[in-house]
Formats: sequence, structure tokens, C-alpha cells
Amino acid sequence: MESAHYFSASPAGPFTRKPLTVELAGETRTLQTSGGIFSPDGIDKGTAVLLAEVPAPDPTGNLLDIGCGWGPIALTLALRAPHAKVYAVDVNERCITLTKENAALLGLGNVLASTPDAVDPDLRFDTIWSNPPIRIGKDELHSLLKLWLPRLAPGGSAWLVVQKNLGSDSLQRWLATELDASFAVSRESTSKSFRIIRVRKASQ
Repeated sequence: MESAHYFSASPAGPFTRKPLTVELAGETRTLQTSGGIFSPDGIDKGTAVLLAEVPAPDPTGNLLDIGCGWGPIALTLALRAPHAKVYAVDVNERCITLTKENAALLGLGNVLASTPDAVDPDLRFDTIWSNPPIRIGKDELHSLLKLWLPRLAPGGSAWLVVQKNLGSDSLQRWLATELDASFAVSRESTSKSFRIIRVRKASQ
């Protein structure tokens, strides 16, 4: 299936689950995946860089994964911060179902997977991790980030992984211009052709 279709709400083709074995939070996990989603066969390179490079999430509070896919980021957040609530959002209904099922397989009761509009708009997030869906197009990507990044809690940070040749530097400049003065935008690291961009909300 073309990757351009993984961000549709209802992917074409049958929803056929198949086993997936991956390493998350330092241990081998047996999960489920399916066609019609982003990176169905494992952890993609960008997500792997994010999970390897970012510091530990806040141990409590509200954590967010924007564009959860089958759940590698959300599940890692939940494994590393078992006392936090982890919100996993995606427009793809298949991704939401798989993330819920994979959380259940791992015994993680702190993962809440849903469409973006099902999340309480008054919630604020202490940590956001995301491999944002660059290929949805610049306008849609900007709208997505403008929806979620302003919802960082005071003192919170968002960590975004973006491939250099897909516009990481221009996205960093846009974020610095678009977000108000209470946010600081920085490039935290570069690894394997990917940048890690940090967006930090001031404490006060």
C-alpha cells in the first residue's frame, strides 16, 4: 500500500493483524501490526532515533504521542512513565485500535488512544514525543503542530524527529517564528540524517 494512504481515517484493504516483535524500553516485546498504517513492519528509522536520543519523559502528568501508528512511541512513554497518562492520537482508526490492543498486550492501563478531536482541549501536556507525519504536506503539518504544541504545560517540552532532507531546518525556523515568546525552539541533536527539535514552554 502506498505510504500516502496511511494517514487516511479508514485505510483501504483488509484489517488483518499479524505479529510484530520489536524492542521497546530495553526489552523484546511481541505486539500486533497490520497493513494500511505507517511503518507496519517495525520501528522506522526516525522513531528509532527519537527513542534513542531524547531524555526520559516526565514521570507523572500527561504525555502525548502525535501520530501514534501501531504505538511504538506511546508504548515506550507508558513503559518508562507508568504513573503518567499517555495520550496517543492518530487520524487512522486502524492505528488507534492497534495502539489500544498493543497497550493491553503489555498490560499498560495508562495509554489512551483516540482521534485528536476526542482529547479534552483543556488538557496540557508535560512531555510530547512525535515523529510528525511530514508527508501529509506543509499546510496540514503546520496545522497539526499549531494544534498541539501550544498545549504544552509550563516547563514542558516537545521532542520532534524530522529528517534533514524533508525540511527539518525550515520547520525549526517556522516553529521559532510561529510560536509566541513563551516557547523556545532548538535543535538538540543530529543522528543518521535526522534532527531532534525541542520545543520548550517557559515555566512561568
